[in-house]
Amino acid sequence: MNKIVADQYWGRVVDTMSEALLIISNKGVILSVNRSFEEMTGYTAAEATGKPCTLLECNACELIINDKRTGWCKLFDPEGEDVRRCRCEIVKKDGTRLAALKNASVLYDEDGNQLGAVETLTDISELDRLDRKVELLTRQLDQTDGYCGIVGISREMKKVYGIIEKAAASDAPVIIFGESGTGKELVARAIHERGHRRNGPYVQVNCAALNESLLESELFGHVKGSFTGALRDRKGRFETAHGGDLFLDEIGDIPLSIQIKLLRALETKQFEHVGDDHPITVDVRIITATNKNLIELISQNKFREDLYFRINVLPIQLPPLRHRKEDIPLLVETFMRRLNEKTRKNIRGIRREAMNALVAYHWPGNVRELKSILHYAFTIAESGPINCEHLPPQLLEHVPLEKETSSLQNVKDHRQKQALLEALKEAGGNQTRAAKLLGVNRVTVWNRIRKYGIDIRRDV
Repeated sequence: MNKIVADQYWGRVVDTMSEALLIISNKGVILSVNRSFEEMTGYTAAEATGKPCTLLECNACELIINDKRTGWCKLFDPEGEDVRRCRCEIVKKDGTRLAALKNASVLYDEDGNQLGAVETLTDISELDRLDRKVELLTRQLDQTDGYCGIVGISREMKKVYGIIEKAAASDAPVIIFGESGTGKELVARAIHERGHRRNGPYVQVNCAALNESLLESELFGHVKGSFTGALRDRKGRFETAHGGDLFLDEIGDIPLSIQIKLLRALETKQFEHVGDDHPITVDVRIITATNKNLIELISQNKFREDLYFRINVLPIQLPPLRHRKEDIPLLVETFMRRLNEKTRKNIRGIRREAMNALVAYHWPGNVRELKSILHYAFTIAESGPINCEHLPPQLLEHVPLEKETSSLQNVKDHRQKQALLEALKEAGGNQTRAAKLLGVNRVTVWNRIRKYGIDIRRDV
């Protein structure tokens, strides 16, 4: 009797849910939706039922369906756990976009066979709006420091600022060269904000983040029916950036097929949507950036020479942090001030030994790595100034010996002694086994035992 009652009221229960619910067959066809789905998307149950699940043009699904895996959707893959809960954007019936939180789960019968899937969509548009506002406010806060948010007073950085000013006053294409973590994105935004297009849009695309088909659609847009899942016309980033600046990050990773179309768009200021032959004219200034050697890529036939000369009109070379070490104290002061405001910890200043270690380090990850290391130090430290004990071990291990202070050497000696004691304890006092655990030879272990005055019978 209870089951009959439950079945009788099941439809009402589903319609009381605040989340949109849809049931999908294992072939990707919508079988059923609830009332919240109708209210959220604008589609009636009659309009949605029987349609493919790509009806909503979910941007998370674009990646899932285009991924070359077995089956039409990664949700039904054993390795598809990462798509069962995700943040996404859907397109409503009126063409507007809606930020949503998707939960998806596969339905099985009693024998373990896949019947289909059930999905819920939660409207998080207000949360998304607040996230964007926080991001904007954070960016504005960051830009109170230095030159448009770029921190540095070295001769190398002053030279960069001068080129940024010249580039901002021009409409010529700009290309920013620099290692990963040097701040290429900040420079691109500074060019926009200092230029006469600052009241126009600033649009950014990471060319390395999308596969070939998605990148083409992202840049140039598409028309309805141009590929599977293209249920409506969609503008690309070129159109969105009309009257402003378009920043193409990681330009060295763009596929050759798209390089041809990009070159034509730059030369003629015209392009076509994917699946259409109607030319669209735009007024866009291009800013590109790369951490790769484009000349080398050209010699390997991975980058078009004509495109290189088209984008390389105003080059800006960002120096790595190891070439402007006089900026490190200022960067440390700036980042520590921001971290103090964010964490509300009572951490003030940095010991000279710790600053010496930061200056002596070679910084393969540049400014981004410095920010991460200071985040680490703020997590470890409770109060007072930052000292060497608050810095990550990998930094101390790579500091050149001639630059180390006695305090820094004491910290390294302490860590080395502790590692030796732990290895000896795990090896039961056997020096040969301890050497293997530490990745050194037996003589080194013996020398360190003498150096630190370790008594195996007493200390191990």
